[in-house]
Amino acid sequence: MGLVVTLVAAARSAPLLGERFGEDRPLDRTGWDEVRLAAPALIPLGAAELRYCSPTPRSRATGQALGFAPLAQPALRDCDMGRWHGLTLAEVAAGDPAAVDAWLADPRAAPHGGESLLAFIGRVGGWLDTRPARDGEIVAVAEPAVVRAALVYALQAPPPTYWSVEVRPLSTLTLTGGPGQWHLRLR
Repeated sequence: MGLVVTLVAAARSAPLLGERFGEDRPLDRTGWDEVRLAAPALIPLGAAELRYCSPTPRSRATGQALGFAPLAQPALRDCDMGRWHGLTLAEVAAGDPAAVDAWLADPRAAPHGGESLLAFIGRVGGWLDTRPARDGEIVAVAEPAVVRAALVYALQAPPPTYWSVEVRPLSTLTLTGGPGQWHLRLR
């Protein structure tokens, strides 16, 4: 069987265009409704031996609502956006378009004073690579950005691939294998 890690994207806490960097609000009404509708397909994932979540309120609430009783993992937190924390991308772009362009173009750039894309992907990958290297199942509810970072890391894709991956609330990503040998499992 091998190691199976399934990441579940947290339900929404704000409309997509209203999302702010470092969003830490609880689930909104739409998020709760989405969890209720997706629960029949996702609840079986809670049979995993290890159950984790990002430390955000919406990730915790999503995991709890699905019955996972997840343990918060600091390594699964969203990207540290430094001075941009609490702002929308539109707000940042209006005030400093050159900084946004640099951030989007160079995975090593951190014009916000927080974590670069490369560092973020590396942190999430480090979490993946330190999971038990034995047969078993793990489920983790995480921010959509964390799910994207895990996919880029696992596939050893160039960091700019991150910008081309769309992760919808409550979508899942299943990886099998182990450190340096992750594989994508499609269902």
